[in-house]
Amino acid sequence: QVQLVESGGGLVQAGGSLRLSCAASGRTFTRYTMGWFRQAPGKERELVAAISWSASSTYYADSVKGRFTISRDNAKNTVYLQMNSLKPEDTAVYYCAADNNPRTKMTVAQADYWGQGTQVTVAS
Repeated sequence: QVQLVESGGGLVQAGGSLRLSCAASGRTFTRYTMGWFRQAPGKERELVAAISWSASSTYYADSVKGRFTISRDNAKNTVYLQMNSLKPEDTAVYYCAADNNPRTKMTVAQADYWGQGTQVTVAS
């Protein structure tokens, strides 16, 4: 089992920045592909960014390329999502996910473990 706990969400003005953190405990964190998903009201959960276990490969949704950066610190069992130039359409609940397979991109169905989510609200 892997337990994931997100933090860092909140309310920010458009153009501002937030950094989300996801702390993992349980099985060996370094074995997992990690991803950040988001779900806005009335919409499906979508992949925002993902990172391979070694951090050698990353994936970003087109909507966040150039604004968001995913990273991980395997020594701290933590994955981060730095979000810059935030837009109102980035408003959603953000979820951290872990996949016990070597991938660059994850789907909702492929995620083995989920965090509880953290709310990000971007005011216009």
